[in-house]
Amino acid sequence: MKTLILFATKHGTAGEVAKRIAKNMNDADIHDLKELPLPSLSDYDCVVVGSSVYGGKIRKEAKAFLSKNPGMLCERNLGLYICGIAEQHEKEAFRTNFPSDILAAAKASYFLGGIYDPSQFPRMERFIMKLLAGHSEYIDSIDDDKIKEFTDILNG
Repeated sequence: MKTLILFATKHGTAGEVAKRIAKNMNDADIHDLKELPLPSLSDYDCVVVGSSVYGGKIRKEAKAFLSKNPGMLCERNLGLYICGIAEQHEKEAFRTNFPSDILAAAKASYFLGGIYDPSQFPRMERFIMKLLAGHSEYIDSIDDDKIKEFTDILNG
């Protein structure tokens, strides 16, 4: 089964997770949704779409891709993932960011953790993270066990 892993990221976490997912898939290509042209979905049996979440919203590139390709996505073995450090809002993030038909068609939809590296954030974003989320130190909550579970489902 040939797999395409598409991701949208701001600081790199969703891309790092895409690489970890690819290690668990037999034949996988990875593509950043910011880079055009996008590969043809018709060349793939399985499609994984992932995005980082900021302020409860996925990246605009992921949202645009999902809205332009519902039919093709729903016809494939589909996996969805989000990355962030606020796992308690997982269900709401999926419900509010993914079209209901795509969410229903997904074989797996997982929150896979995130990385917060204050050195990668501008001063104002660091201030907001500390104020709203109480985070000021480096956090790596990417969950490799959940990534394995996610890919096991997609691999069938």
